[in-house]
Amino acid sequence: QVQLVESGGGLVQAGNSLRLSCAASGRTFRTYAMGWFRQAPGKDREFVTAITWSSGSTYYADSVRGRFTISRDNAKNTVYLQMNTLNPEDTAVYYCASRLTFLNNNYYSQSSKYDYWGQGTQVTVSS
Repeated sequence: QVQLVESGGGLVQAGNSLRLSCAASGRTFRTYAMGWFRQAPGKDREFVTAITWSSGSTYYADSVRGRFTISRDNAKNTVYLQMNTLNPEDTAVYYCASRLTFLNNNYYSQSSKYDYWGQGTQVTVSS
């Protein structure tokens, strides 16, 4: 089992930044990749970004590329999401997720491919 706990959400004005954290515990030595997804009210959960745990390869949704950065601290079993130049369309509950086994590049954006999920943290961007 893997437990994921997100933190760092809050209310910010458009143009500002936030950094989310996701701390993993449990059988984390099996982690292959971690991802961030978000879900706005009335919308489906959507992919934001992912990172492979060993090599640090990263993948981004077009909507956040250049504004958001994912990183990880293997020693702390923590993944971060630095979000810059936020806009109201970024308002959502942000979830981190972990994948335990190899995943082809084409599938990082699919939420069904992840094994464990955090409880989510709310990010609200005011205009």
